[in-house]
Amino acid sequence: MWQTHRLTEKSEILSFLEKDRWYAAYAIGDLEPSLFAQCQWYGAESDGELRALALLFSGLEPPVLFTMGEIPGLSMILGSALRPPQIYITCRPEHLPALRAFYNLGAPERMLRMILHPADFRPVPGEVTRLSPAYTKELERLYSLAQGNAFRPYQVAQGVFYGIERKGRLVATAGTHLVSPTYGIAAVGNVFTDPRYRNQGYGTVCTSAVVEELLARQLDVVLNVSEANTTAIRIYERLGFHRYCHFIEVIGVRRGCRTS
Repeated sequence: MWQTHRLTEKSEILSFLEKDRWYAAYAIGDLEPSLFAQCQWYGAESDGELRALALLFSGLEPPVLFTMGEIPGLSMILGSALRPPQIYITCRPEHLPALRAFYNLGAPERMLRMILHPADFRPVPGEVTRLSPAYTKELERLYSLAQGNAFRPYQVAQGVFYGIERKGRLVATAGTHLVSPTYGIAAVGNVFTDPRYRNQGYGTVCTSAVVEELLARQLDVVLNVSEANTTAIRIYERLGFHRYCHFIEVIGVRRGCRTS
């Protein structure tokens, strides 16, 4: 018999997420105090054992739903406990049927989670600038050239960003989506180069600098990349990243809900 309930104890949440640390990396990072307040966690138990978990993170718009565990439990959570009208979903491919029962889904994008073992890191040196929060406006200008960027100003203050400047303007950058010193994990992201300055290796150099600092902090390092972005995958593999698992990113609108 399945039962669902709100999860509030970090130790219980972490114990479940650690069953697949690399897949759950972002969710583990959301246990940090600065992010935990923006989270709703729900679990589903069967025979007294936690077997499914869903996280709703409200720090982005639309909020992000992360799912992990057994499909019957996730169906229970989505059917009764967690019912946001619009979400950006991160899930395993096998979770899609459970989500489709409650959400109209857009076109799913197949993604890769890539991981880096420290011994495999192959740095690519270059002249880069460590970016402080003073660069926030310049980063926002640069990311405005990108489609679907997930940059938020708090990420600069809490994370690690490097960039390359030309003629007094930022033309390439790489950073982090999250850095979790408490739980020893970080996610590389926000990698972007102005289209006018591409094919010069700037993105690789910036990413290398970010990874080097994260490894120096003794953090586990992951990143997400679209399966279709073969150029980026080759760059990350050049730096030493390995493919870990496939997952899905997709927009979902609750059945019966209208969005403006």
